[in-house]
Amino acid sequence: MTATESVPLEVIQQVAEYFGVLSEPTRLRLLNVLRDGEKCVQDLVEATSTSQANVSKHLKVMLQAGILQRRTEGTSAYYRVADELIFELCNLVCDRLATRIEQQAQHFRAFSLANNLANKP
Repeated sequence: MTATESVPLEVIQQVAEYFGVLSEPTRLRLLNVLRDGEKCVQDLVEATSTSQANVSKHLKVMLQAGILQRRTEGTSAYYRVADELIFELCNLVCDRLATRIEQQAQHFRAFSLANNLANKP
């Protein structure tokens, strides 16, 4: 498909929904905890200092999106990341944001230096 061809609306919708799942801070915190491997719900509750109801709600959304996998053992539910590629995506975004922040800091330093030089007799 070339850039001039139209992307089907269903595809655009699915991509938007996937990014929407990742747009919630609590879900990103949960993913960060799961970076180290499978965890039970109680471990996730403790690690995020969030209520069990809230954690369960976000886990369900990520499970339905295919980001997480779930297994049960007795009365406990364990979650893990279904596709480690999610961490590469997060790393790309974080690296881009860090680059922007560094560039902004350079602009602020240059502005500050310019003001200091302008104010000297």
